[in-house]
Amino acid sequence: MRTAMPRVLPAVPAVVAVLAGVVLLTACGSQTSGAPGGGAPDDAAGQPRMSPPQGLPGDPDGLEKDGVRITGLSEPPRSGDPAPATVTFEVANGEAESFTYTVTFSLVSESGAVLINTDHTVPAVGAGRTVTGTVALDAEHRPDAIDGVQARIAEVRRVPTDEAPAETGPCPSSGVRLTADDGDAAMGLRVVGLHLENCGTGDFRLDGYPLLEVLDEARTPVSGVRVLRGSGGISTVTGFDDPPQPVTLKPGETASAALMWRNTTEAGAPVNAPYIRARPKPGAGPVMLTPELDLGTTGKLGVSPWKKDDGTR
Repeated sequence: MRTAMPRVLPAVPAVVAVLAGVVLLTACGSQTSGAPGGGAPDDAAGQPRMSPPQGLPGDPDGLEKDGVRITGLSEPPRSGDPAPATVTFEVANGEAESFTYTVTFSLVSESGAVLINTDHTVPAVGAGRTVTGTVALDAEHRPDAIDGVQARIAEVRRVPTDEAPAETGPCPSSGVRLTADDGDAAMGLRVVGLHLENCGTGDFRLDGYPLLEVLDEARTPVSGVRVLRGSGGISTVTGFDDPPQPVTLKPGETASAALMWRNTTEAGAPVNAPYIRARPKPGAGPVMLTPELDLGTTGKLGVSPWKKDDGTR
């Protein structure tokens, strides 16, 4: 769920500022599964296994969620100790295809107050596999007056590995990287930027809007939501309703578009759709992104046209 943060919205397609995440505090970083600092996960052979965590502090409901389980916590840091709390965990994929997981781990006080959140990516967990990893929850922002901390799993999101956004590493076979930023919110209005980088060796041409499919927590299409080209009357944001223009991205160049919606809730059931399946243009391969759409009962999602970013040719 996204939390409204009063501020002036920037012109599209400028990069929008960081939102509050799923757990009402800003995520403090992102890592790849493995040892703190980004090693590869240890792959444990055998079928997925999940059992209730034993001997760890905190609510058991926060120690296991959606196939992810906290298995250990280092000695909690005390006041004045800069050492992070190190959490060990395992991810079990019981489905028939590979998934890439993004897990939000939280460090909380004994009273339950959230001290810090860390997003941690576990790539390519194969079908029927269980992998293990570690994540360091940096305690430097923990108030000195608080002794004793607990770890918990705040949120788990997963996308098919062949549709996972490639923010770093080798260029995808498509020759482009498609990602979403954390977005911006003001008085119930949300704006999330989409970013496209030509990381290939040839030109990449665009002429129009990103193609979007809104998906629920089970990654199935959501009915009753209209994807509108332009703002569709949702709000007035500079540049959002500009007509599309042909864009040619040479290797290394980037373009941006944006999503816009409101979380207004009136009569009916509100729609919360964590995922979208996005294509930069017709015929392009899909990428599954996680903009956390809290659409309320509006039934509308606006999308702006692609524009080449400032500073590119």
